[in-house]
Amino acid sequence: MKIVGRPRYHEKRQIMAVLWCHTMTLPRAHRPTRQQPLDAPLSRARSAPSLQRQLLLRLREAVLGGTLPAGSPLPGTRALAEALGISRNTVMAVYEQLLAEGFVQSDRRGTRVTELTRPARTRQAAAPPVVARRVANLRPRAATPPAHEGGHFRPGVPALAQFPTGTWRRALDRAMRDHGPAALGYGDPAGEPALRAAIARHLAVTRGVHCEPAQIVVTEGAQDALALCMQLLTNPGDVAWTEEPGYRGARTAMHAGDLEVVPVRVDAQGMCVEAAEANAPAPRIIYTTPSNQYPTGAVLSVARRLTLIETARRHGAWVIEDDYDSEFRHTGEPVGAMQGLVADAPVLYLGSFSKTMFPALRIGFLVLPHGLMLVVADALRELQRGAQRHAQLALADFIGSGEYARHLGRMRRLYRDRRQALLQALEGVFSIEHQVEGGPCGLHLTVRLPARYPDRELVGAARAHGVGALALSSFMGKPGPADNGLVLGYGNTPEHLYRPLLRTLAKLARGIGAR
Repeated sequence: MKIVGRPRYHEKRQIMAVLWCHTMTLPRAHRPTRQQPLDAPLSRARSAPSLQRQLLLRLREAVLGGTLPAGSPLPGTRALAEALGISRNTVMAVYEQLLAEGFVQSDRRGTRVTELTRPARTRQAAAPPVVARRVANLRPRAATPPAHEGGHFRPGVPALAQFPTGTWRRALDRAMRDHGPAALGYGDPAGEPALRAAIARHLAVTRGVHCEPAQIVVTEGAQDALALCMQLLTNPGDVAWTEEPGYRGARTAMHAGDLEVVPVRVDAQGMCVEAAEANAPAPRIIYTTPSNQYPTGAVLSVARRLTLIETARRHGAWVIEDDYDSEFRHTGEPVGAMQGLVADAPVLYLGSFSKTMFPALRIGFLVLPHGLMLVVADALRELQRGAQRHAQLALADFIGSGEYARHLGRMRRLYRDRRQALLQALEGVFSIEHQVEGGPCGLHLTVRLPARYPDRELVGAARAHGVGALALSSFMGKPGPADNGLVLGYGNTPEHLYRPLLRTLAKLARGIGAR
C-alpha cells in the first residue's frame, strides 16, 4: 500500500487501530498505561528498546491479540512513520521482519495479516503436569553424544581463535578468589543462582522469553538438557515427533529414552505440523528448532508455531524448543522465541553456550514452565548435583559485566561476513550443480547436490583433505534420493580457505559422479 504525503483521516484511524494493543513484552517502565493511546510516539529513553523493536513488539501483539484480524491491511509505511515520528526505513524493516516470521503476507493488494490459529487461553491448567514414571524410580538414562569430528567446514563450531580468553580467564580468577574452596562442593542442583538470574535477564531482553530465575535449570550442555527432558517427561514407548532432517543429538536422546521416534518433514516454513497430526500417532514430546531449523535454516512460521502449541495442548504433550544459533541472526531483528508467544504454553526452552562461547564450556540450560518446575523440583534434587560451580559463577560475571553482549556483537559481524564470503565462493568456484539453503542466521549453510554425487561418500573422501563437512542425508531417519548434499559450517573456517576447499570438494564430487 503506497501512501504519499500526510495520512488522511481514515488512514490515521487505521494506524490508531493497528497500534491499539498492550505491549506487555516491553519492560514495565516503557509499557503504555491504559490511558495512554498507543499511537503516541515510541519511547526514546536510553533504557528503552530500539524504536524498531518497540514497533515490532506492538505489531506482533496486535496480531496475536486479535486487534489486527486476519486479512487486515497494514497502513502504508510513510503514513505510519509520520504518525509515530520515526523514519520510514524503520517501519519498512519491521514489515520485512513480520513477513519473514509469517505474521503478514504481501501481494499486489499490499501487506495483510496472515490467517492464524490462536490457541485457546486457559485460566488454569486442565490437569496437573504429567511427568514420567521413571522420575519416581530415579533411573537416569544418559544420551551418548556424537563422536568428535574436526576439520574445516565443520558445522556447529564457533570462531574459537576469536574468543576473548584473557577476559574469560579474569572472570574465572575472580570466581576462584571470591568463592574459593566453598564452591568446590556440590551446589544448587538447578545451578548457581547468580547464573540463573543472569540467563533470565539475557533471555528476556534478547529472546522474549518470559521466565523467572527459579524456572531455569543449568545443565552440562544441550545434550544433557535433552537427556533430562526424556527422564522427566517420558516413559518407554512414548511417541516423540522430531524434525526430518533434524538434529541427530535429539534422536540420540530419544532412542536412549526408549521412545518411538516419528520423523516429521521440514519445508521452507519449518516442521509440517498439520501433516504430522494427520498421519502420525499422538506425541508425548515434540522437538523443534523454530528460529533456525537445523540443518536447513528454515524459520518456523508463526502460524505453525501456534498450531504446534495447540496440538501439544490437545494431546497433553510437551514441546522442546531448541533455540539453536538464534543469537546469530545476520539481518533484521532476531526471530522471537516460541516460549513467550502465548501464555501458559507447554514449551520447554533449551539453550547452551557452546556456540556463543566455546563448546568445551559444557554449560546449557532449560527453562521449564512454572507448573512443571513445581512438580519436578524434588526429582531434580536427586538427578542433578550442581557441577562446574566456578565456571558457572564466572559465566554469570561475564554476562553481568556486559562482556558477553560485546562478544556476541563482534561474532555477529564476523559470521555475517563469513556467510557472505562463503555464498560468493560457492557461486564462483563450486563448479557442480547445487542449490544453497539456509536463512540469514547461524553458522552453516546447506548445499543440496544431485543424487549422482552421494553425500556420504563425498564426505568420507573429503576427510582426507581436512574437510569436516557433514552429509545432509545423515540428518535423516529415512533419506530419499532428494536428501543429498553437504552441511558446510563457516564459523571456525577462515575466509581465505573457502575457495581452495570448495575446489577440492568439486573435484572429489566429479570423480565420484564419473564412476
